[in-house]
Formats: sequence, structure tokens, C-alpha cells
Amino acid sequence: MVDESGLVIETTDIMNEIPLSMGSSEYEMIQLLRKINISRPIALTLACLAKGREISSQSIEMVSGLRQPEVSVAMRYLRENNWINIREEKKSKGKGRPIKLYRLMVPMDHIVSKIEDEIIAESRLVLGNIERLKHIA
Repeated sequence: MVDESGLVIETTDIMNEIPLSMGSSEYEMIQLLRKINISRPIALTLACLAKGREISSQSIEMVSGLRQPEVSVAMRYLRENNWINIREEKKSKGKGRPIKLYRLMVPMDHIVSKIEDEIIAESRLVLGNIERLKHIA
């Protein structure tokens, strides 16, 4: 987890005790995604998943500082875009709900290209509206 000062705070993945952390590249990714108007929960979740590892939603919450509903909203967006794979794993004692594990199905450069295409399409619409306003005025 990265705190306000940019320091890396480590946590572990619940399923296999592998240390998880966000470093300077993930922090920069979050900042850049936010600058292009990607919501904070989606930016943080993408940064957690960017390393390509399978991670639980609870681990995403711990690493990113997001609350469970924010992670759910981000996962819905990623799922709607077919960017993540979801796998359920039963807890070792067999009681309770299975743990959902998430992993990116597509490379980050594909995701960035899709975001770029959406921004270009939106910009063309805005520029078209501006041109139309010029002709009306």
C-alpha cells in the first residue's frame, strides 16, 4: 500500500502469503489514470492487478486502501470490459463464502489502448459540437 507520502507499505495475499505492495511505478500509473479521468477506485484496482498476479478483493482493499463497495464497483467496470478473469476458491476449512480471486486477462497496453480510443471518440464528439456551435453563432 502506498501512503500519502508515497512510501510503500507491504501486505500479503491472504491465499498464499506472498507480499504485495505498490511501488513508484504503480503510484505513477494511478496518478496518470486519474489525470485522464479514470475514477480513483478503477485506477487503484488496475494498479493492484497490473503485475499480472491473481489477487483477492480483500487484498486489493488492503493494498489500495479502498473499501469493499469501491472494489466491487471497479471490478464491475473491469468485468464489463472483459479485462479480468474471476476464479472462486473455497476456504481451507470449507465454511463460509468462497474467496474470489481476480487476474487481468489482457495486457495493460491493451487496456490503455482501449481507454485511449474512448478518449479520442469523446474528444471528436466535443470538437464536433464546438464546430456546430460556431456555425450557429
